[in-house]
Amino acid sequence: MISKIKNLGPGLLFAGAAIGVSHLVQSTRAGADFGLGLLWALLLVNLFKYPFFQFGPRYATATGESLLEGYKKMGHGVLLTYYVLNIATMFTIQTAVTIVTAGLASSLFGDFISLKVWTVVLLVICLSLLIIGKYNFLDKLMKLIVLTLTISTIAAVYIAFSKHSEPVSFMQILPSNGFEIAFLIAFMGWMPAPLDVAVWQSLWSVEKNKDQKEYTTKSALFDFNIGYLSTIIIGIGFLLLGALVMFNSGETFSNSAGEFSGQLIDMYTKNLGNWAHYVIAIAAFTTMFSTTITTLDASPRAMNKATELLFKKSSKHGYLIWIIILTLGTICIFFFLASEMGILIKIATILSFITAPFYAIINFKLISSKHTPEAWRPSKPLQLLSWFGIVFLIGFSLWYLSTL
Repeated sequence: MISKIKNLGPGLLFAGAAIGVSHLVQSTRAGADFGLGLLWALLLVNLFKYPFFQFGPRYATATGESLLEGYKKMGHGVLLTYYVLNIATMFTIQTAVTIVTAGLASSLFGDFISLKVWTVVLLVICLSLLIIGKYNFLDKLMKLIVLTLTISTIAAVYIAFSKHSEPVSFMQILPSNGFEIAFLIAFMGWMPAPLDVAVWQSLWSVEKNKDQKEYTTKSALFDFNIGYLSTIIIGIGFLLLGALVMFNSGETFSNSAGEFSGQLIDMYTKNLGNWAHYVIAIAAFTTMFSTTITTLDASPRAMNKATELLFKKSSKHGYLIWIIILTLGTICIFFFLASEMGILIKIATILSFITAPFYAIINFKLISSKHTPEAWRPSKPLQLLSWFGIVFLIGFSLWYLSTL
């Protein structure tokens, strides 16, 4: 068991990247607006996305290469499509998660400096930690962060239940109007994460295997399942918090990062008591800081590898160049769009859901192909779940597009 715990790493990095805007913002809003009415959506999207995320570490540890090398083997066009989609989304994603983190930092540590300064400070801290500590530091840090996050979230849910006197309704809701459908798609878009995070997971798995040779496919799948289960539990936790504390309160959330963060923490404090302020603040800030640092590491890592494969040129400073580009791009977008956090998140999450079928199909094709050792190709039940998942993702994307 000790060796299994020691082998944990990429799965927890996945959890750190996944448990962010989708949980803190979208799950809380889902609970606040619909009660537990969208619990079905949370559970279904986690179920149907599961195979396509799992294929990342499965392929990486079975072959010793990331999904990006696999995409290249499937054809130049597949890798180029990924490259273009990633450039189109990575700045928006990084800005969205960093804005929320900066707002929470301001609420937790004080607003003695502006939100813009908090954003730059957080990006510089994350950048420094990643450049100096590299993957090993991120691996160790995430174990602490996910543990802290899980404990504080469970504690907050327990407190909310003990304070809640009215019966909780489990009636499920299917949104009907355009606004509600758009929210549902945005909610599922990043729940538990965008599907391209499977690429990040495969890169982290390759990196882990360099440092720890006993990180086999079997241990990688165990690691991933622990991380994935954590994202589901914490997602349900934030949905419950939104439903127990905010549902039918009459409050509406601001699209401003600073105001949203303050509203979120103040509402919990008002309903649960002043002593709950730091429990919620720590849970929320830990959630978003883990996402900020993991996304800042993963996108440059993926773009560097994809650039090498596409243009057949490698640079020992490639990762550094891309992480600086992402940091500067995030700061620029933030300075122009800081007041439009809600719109920014909606665009990023909807785009992630609409592109999800592409990642689902290519990941399934790759893991089922000759490029994957036969012993590690998906079993019949996993193949069946994959087909259901592809139909689910395509169906909901078409449904959304038909309502525009």
